[in-house]
Amino acid sequence: MRQTHAQRTTMVDAGLNLIAQALSIYDSDLRLSACNNRFREMFNLPPELVEEGASFAATIRFIAEQGDYGLIDDIDQFVQQRVDQARAFVPHYVERQRANGQVISIEGAPLPQGGWVTVYTDITRTKRVEALLRARSEELSDQVTGYTEELSATNRKLAATIKTLEETQRQLKQTEARTRLTTEMMPAHIAHVDSEGHYTFTNGRLSRVFPGRPSDILGQHISDALGPAAYARIAPHLEAAYQGENPVFEFTEDHDSRRLRVAFTPDHEGGVFILSMDVTEETQARVALQQSRKREIAAQMTSGLAHDFSNLLTIILGMQTKLSRSALPEGAGELVEATLSAARRGGRLLDRMAEMTSHRGLRPQATDLHALLDEMKILATPSLPQGIGLSVLDNTGDGRFLLDPGRLQDALLNLILNARDACGTSGQITVAAHLVGQTWIEFSVGDTGSGFSRDALDNALNPFFTTKGQEGSGLGLSMVYDMVKSAGGDIRIGNTVSGAMVTLRLPYRAAPLATGGIALLVEDSDGLRATYRQLLMDLGYSVLEATSVDEAVALVADVEGIALILSDIKLEGEATGVDFCTRLGSNAPPVVLMTSLPHTDPLYRAALAAAPLLPKPFDSSHLMALLQQKADHA
Repeated sequence: MRQTHAQRTTMVDAGLNLIAQALSIYDSDLRLSACNNRFREMFNLPPELVEEGASFAATIRFIAEQGDYGLIDDIDQFVQQRVDQARAFVPHYVERQRANGQVISIEGAPLPQGGWVTVYTDITRTKRVEALLRARSEELSDQVTGYTEELSATNRKLAATIKTLEETQRQLKQTEARTRLTTEMMPAHIAHVDSEGHYTFTNGRLSRVFPGRPSDILGQHISDALGPAAYARIAPHLEAAYQGENPVFEFTEDHDSRRLRVAFTPDHEGGVFILSMDVTEETQARVALQQSRKREIAAQMTSGLAHDFSNLLTIILGMQTKLSRSALPEGAGELVEATLSAARRGGRLLDRMAEMTSHRGLRPQATDLHALLDEMKILATPSLPQGIGLSVLDNTGDGRFLLDPGRLQDALLNLILNARDACGTSGQITVAAHLVGQTWIEFSVGDTGSGFSRDALDNALNPFFTTKGQEGSGLGLSMVYDMVKSAGGDIRIGNTVSGAMVTLRLPYRAAPLATGGIALLVEDSDGLRATYRQLLMDLGYSVLEATSVDEAVALVADVEGIALILSDIKLEGEATGVDFCTRLGSNAPPVVLMTSLPHTDPLYRAALAAAPLLPKPFDSSHLMALLQQKADHA
C-alpha cells in the first residue's frame, strides 16, 4: 500500500526519537526543520522552541539564560556571535560541560541544500572513565594518552566524513540518472570516444541517425560502428578535435543521401564528445526558403520592367498592325510581319518571366507517379521526330507522394524537349525515376546528343542563358531549377558517355491514404488554401482546388466521385459561396461553407440557410465534428 505524506512523517519522527542522542536540523534561514524528544529533554526547552520553524537565535538565548554557557556579560552579543558562526555552515566538533555538570559533545555538519544537522551526545560517563584511566595509568606515557585521544577524535571526524560522502554519492547517482534520461530523449546521437577512438558512452541512438548501424556500440571503435565510408568523411574532423579544435560540419550519406550534422568537442583529457543529428528536412526547408527569397528578389526586379516592356510591346503591335493595313512598298510587308512575330514572341517571353517570378507556390497533392509518368510520355511523344525514341523507366514502387504534379510534369516535359533539340533528327531519350531510400525521389532525363558544353555546364541554370540562339528564351532550365529548389530539392547537370544527363531530386514525402475520397477546396487565398489543403489531406482526402465559383462549378461537372466540397463564402469574382450552392443544385456532393463573417452579417445568415457553416478559425477536429453531425442527420 502506498504511504501518505503524513504516514511517512510519523515514521520519520518515530525513528528520530529512537536515537539516544539529541538531534536538531536547522535550515538555511536558521529555522528548525526537525528535532527529536531527546533534544527537548536535554535542554529543557519549552514547546515553542521545538516546533517546526522555531528560531535558532531564540533557542541559543534560552539556553544561555539558563546558565548553560556559564557567566555571560552581554547575552545579545553572545547570541549574535553564535548566529554568525551558524551561518558559516562549517563542520565542527566541540565538547563542553553544562551548568549541571553534564558533559556533552556537539557535532555539526552542513547539508548540501543549506542548513545543518547537529548531534548532541551525553559523554559524562565517558569523560569520568577517561579521567579514572588517566589517574590509574600514570605509568603510561603522555604520548600514548595523546595518541588515544587523537585516535578517538579522528574516528569521530571519519564517521562524519563518511556520512558526507554517502550523501554526495547519492546526489551524484541522481544527477547521472537525470543526465542519461535527458540524453536518451534527445533526437540526436550523443557519445564519447577515448583517445584511441573507442566508445565509452552512448545514448543508444546511433541507429536512428545512421540507419543500418548498431545501437550497442560501447567498447567498439568508431570506424567499426560507422563503417568505412562514413568514417572516412568524419576522420579529419575527429583528428582536429583530438588536437583541441571544435569542428562542426555536415555531410551526405552515400547510400540514402541523408544530410547529417556532426559536432566534435574535446574533453581536454584525451577523449572527444560527439553530437550527430539528421538535418535532412532542415536542409530541404532551408534550400526552399533561399529559393523563395531569390524568386521574391527576381520578382521585385523584373515586375516593373516587365510592366513597361509589356506596354511598349502593346504599342508596337498596334502600330505594326495599322501599318500592315496600309499600302506598303514591295518587301515592307515581310518586315512588318517579322516585327509582329518578334513582338508576339516577346509577349510569350514576358509570360514565362511572370511564371518564373510569380508568387505562386507549389501545390502538393497526393500524386500517383506511375500515372504521371504515363501521361507525360503520351504528351511528349507527338512532339518528337520519327527518329527519336522515348523510354520511361519507372522504379518508384507503390504508394502516392506529396508533389505538385503539374509543375513536375512541366519540368520533365521541358527537359525532354531540350533533349530532343540536342539529339537532332535521331537519338534516344530516357526518363528514369526511382526512390533514394526514404529521403529523395530522383528523376533523370538523359539523351544521346552532343552533351553540355563547358559553358553550358557553368551557366545552364542561369536565367536567359541559351545555346539555341534566337530560338531559345533561356528560361527552360531556370524554371526547372526554380521548381526543384522551391520544393527543397536539388538539380544536377552533367554529361555521360552517350550524351547529357539532368537529374532532379525532390524530397520523399509519402501521401496519406485517401480514405475520404476526393475533396474540392474552393478558396481564393493562397495561404489559407495551403492550410486547408493539408487539413483535408490529413483527414484522408485527395484534394482538388479552385479559387472562384465558375472554376469550382466546372470541376464538379468534369470530375466524378467528389465526396466533399469545402468552400469559402467570399471568393474571386462577384459570385459567393451561397451562389455556388445555388448553382450546384440538389444532386451536388455535400457542401460545407466556411467564413470569418460575424453572425450579424446578412451573408452569414444566408450561408447558414444554404449549407452547414464552419466559422474560422477551425482545425480538423471541428471539421470532423461537423461532418459527423451531418452524417448523423442524413
